[in-house]
Amino acid sequence: MPVIDNFPSHNQSLIRKVAATGFVLFGLYLLSPVVVITAGDRGVMTTFGRAEDQVYAPGIHFRIPLAQSMHMMDVRLQKGEGEGDAASKDLQSVHTRIAINYHLDPKEVVTVFRNIGPSADIAADRIIIPAAQEAVKAVTARFTAEELVSRRTEVRDAIGALLREKMQRHGLLLDEFAIVNFAFSKSFAEAIEAKVKAEQEKLKAERDLQRIEVEAKQKVASARAEADALALQRQQITTDLLALRRIENEREAIRKWDGKLPNVTGGTVPFIQVDGKH
Repeated sequence: MPVIDNFPSHNQSLIRKVAATGFVLFGLYLLSPVVVITAGDRGVMTTFGRAEDQVYAPGIHFRIPLAQSMHMMDVRLQKGEGEGDAASKDLQSVHTRIAINYHLDPKEVVTVFRNIGPSADIAADRIIIPAAQEAVKAVTARFTAEELVSRRTEVRDAIGALLREKMQRHGLLLDEFAIVNFAFSKSFAEAIEAKVKAEQEKLKAERDLQRIEVEAKQKVASARAEADALALQRQQITTDLLALRRIENEREAIRKWDGKLPNVTGGTVPFIQVDGKH
């Protein structure tokens, strides 16, 4: 016995009404002569499966029910990402991850519909992904692994130009292209790190050497200035200056003398006592 017979009669009636309503709506959709294309889409009309040459812009359009169908093609900006492995010029393994923004050329939607598929997603799977992988491999092979990092902008522009050319052949326009990341083998990454460290140590040693040279030059300049000052002083010492200094010293000694004569001179000959008591 069918399961539906187990339901109450009013439930069976409700199910029949829903099915009838859906059938009517579907029939109205098939028989409707009016089609609305929204902004961001373009329409491709097919008559018994054959695509017309005209591209239908956003708005209201008419079709022959059952004979004609309107297919919507999204021409808005799309985003895509991909990754793959390639080899550099020096045969290093490189894992590249890219990101792109693209859209269907509104003038070429009929060509894309006929030759690729009825949506931008199908176009991306069939055209953009393999074209991007091919472009990345072709350009990566021109540069060494180190150049892929140091000349990243140049690599990006080269890949973008090649990919843009391949996409335009199929009615797809590349808006933006970016290299998200380059990943190398562990051994190569360690070698790069060691090289960078060596370069940093070399720069530090050069800076230290420059500092030492500057300090040495400063010391030489200071010593030369001191020597020049002493030489200048020696040049200024004359016989008259020495005599003047001697007279000044004697005057200073007389000024400080207390009036008493020493008992001995030269250490052996005593002075005669002059005290008046003889």
